[in-house]
Amino acid sequence: MTRLRRPGVQAGLIALLGGLAVFTLAHVVFPHHTTNHDEGVYLQQAAMLLEGQLFMYPPVEESFRPWFFVADGERLYPKYAPVPAAMFAVGKLLGGYRVALGLISTGVLALTYHTVREAFDARTGVVATLLMVGSPLFLIEASVFLSYVPATLWNLGFAAAYLHADRTGSRKTAAAAGLSIGVGFFARPYTAVLFATPFILHALWSLRTLDPARFTRLSVTAVGGLTGVAATLAYNHVVTGSALLFPYEVFAPQDGPGFGHREILGYSREFTPAMSLDANAELLWKLLTQWLVAGPLGTAAAAVGLGAVVRRGIDGRQAALAGVLLTVPLGNGYFWGTVNMLGDLSDPTDGLVAFLGPFYHVDMLVPLTAFGAVGVVTVARWTRLLVTDRVSADRVRPVLITVALCGAALGGGAAITTAAEPVSDNYEVTQQLEQAYTPFEERDLDNSLVLLPTPYGDWLNHPFQSVRNDPGFDGDTVYAMQHRQFEVIDAYPDRTYYRYAFRGEWVPFLGLPVEPRLQPVSVAEGETVQTDVSASVPEQAALVSIRLTSDGENDYATVTGTDRLDLRLSTARNRTRLTGDGIEDQVSVPTPDDGTVTLIMFVDYGTGAGFEYRAELPVDRTDEGVRTLTPRLEVCKDQRRCGGEAAYVPGTHRDGINMNATTTAETT
Repeated sequence: MTRLRRPGVQAGLIALLGGLAVFTLAHVVFPHHTTNHDEGVYLQQAAMLLEGQLFMYPPVEESFRPWFFVADGERLYPKYAPVPAAMFAVGKLLGGYRVALGLISTGVLALTYHTVREAFDARTGVVATLLMVGSPLFLIEASVFLSYVPATLWNLGFAAAYLHADRTGSRKTAAAAGLSIGVGFFARPYTAVLFATPFILHALWSLRTLDPARFTRLSVTAVGGLTGVAATLAYNHVVTGSALLFPYEVFAPQDGPGFGHREILGYSREFTPAMSLDANAELLWKLLTQWLVAGPLGTAAAAVGLGAVVRRGIDGRQAALAGVLLTVPLGNGYFWGTVNMLGDLSDPTDGLVAFLGPFYHVDMLVPLTAFGAVGVVTVARWTRLLVTDRVSADRVRPVLITVALCGAALGGGAAITTAAEPVSDNYEVTQQLEQAYTPFEERDLDNSLVLLPTPYGDWLNHPFQSVRNDPGFDGDTVYAMQHRQFEVIDAYPDRTYYRYAFRGEWVPFLGLPVEPRLQPVSVAEGETVQTDVSASVPEQAALVSIRLTSDGENDYATVTGTDRLDLRLSTARNRTRLTGDGIEDQVSVPTPDDGTVTLIMFVDYGTGAGFEYRAELPVDRTDEGVRTLTPRLEVCKDQRRCGGEAAYVPGTHRDGINMNATTTAETT
């Protein structure tokens, strides 16, 4: 019991429990990751580092490019620095990537204690650690594979070591401070500069005494920091060919800090100071009212603590810590990403901030929880003095215990309520993702190739983060986009093929599920390939209008008086012909060299209403004939869903709607 009263032991227990909580959240709330698809980038990069690779070499360039990867000739590399990915890779070596999340969060909490202990005292450090673990922004960000909390770990390591070296004169911790901020710079350069600036100003101010020992110690810290800068520039040189050219600049040259024209992947806007002011005011408001521990209560505690420190005389070390409250929001005001994370400013549910919080401001949690802890301790001291002055000596202890319990219940209840909302919101997203990924879990996919749709553009892992390739594109399951499909098939000739498709719009953050399907795909090759397509026709249908299209050419037919369509596509090297019951005239289109023949069957109820069956047949001409893949099937009740969001999923359609397609090769 005596050991448990020691602040260091108490903080250590909080840190361990906090790490366990984060590890649990990562497994339960984020098994398929978040609506921020950058997680897949870091995990892909981590897998590359484990294989000793800085680059990936896809077998078919257009079909295997992951989200946020730069295409440089025949090689791919991520736009992000490798430090966060390397940290996640350590977790994989220890048993699983999410182990790293638990370790990182434990480290952040432990370093929060040491930083606040150095700036104030040990008891305040314990309270600050407790406030950090209760902050929704910390809990959510620490539970996902993004770089913000890993960067905070290194920044906190710098702060704790710098303040310790400043107090004790230790050159070892001075070196540790430099190396920590150097690694932090390698991880997130701009973030590290914003965090370190107040401490750098403190260091420069302290040199006014011309103390040789202080100058030597700070020089050691500077050398350590510059080592990280040198490592960053060396990495840039290896990856981009220029030490001063960062990978993110290669990916999107107009995506960095600065006002004016900003652009990434065809999305652009004029980023103005007024826009920045509006966005950052909104983000800070969200941070202080929703994402800090206990929301407004936590903010009030920080304000009380900061006021108390100023009244009794703030010293330079405490001022450096408080300075982070200025440099982080001011620096982020110069970066247009703060606008993009909000989406529509008039819609509180729009943008990544609704689920992940103001993640660019994570480092502000350090001074906010530090001064919040000072505020809690100050209020506790005021309360003790008030009770001692006004209550008889024999009743002081029970009254103080009662007040403490009430305060803990109020603060704890507010903290739990504040944290519960984002956890619940993210868990609802996970439930939608669980349904979407069900086909991957229900089928043995060893030695398989899965063709994926591209609802958010021509990228892998955007949005499908849970299905990633091994760095060598040679895992048990390989995932490819549906581009140059026959070249992809040729690159993996001895595998089982599938096509992943879904019905509905992929917007899990709106609580809208999709109906998924993993469709087996076969290859048929011969002088002629026959594709039999059948589909039911509801009783109330008046007719079925049929269109066959390829390479911009169309041919038409109409079928009436049938309860089922039984059609056949005969694909030869030059023409693809359509035959079947009810089709009297010849219907045909040119066979593409490497493209798609699409069969569209509009079931018309005679009132202008109806729905559309679609069978999209991938075709490739060979020297002797053609080869095809099993067609992609859709049922479109809304034309806007055709082409990716209207997959035919057996058993999910009403009114007896069903369809089927098979391909067979014929050789004469």
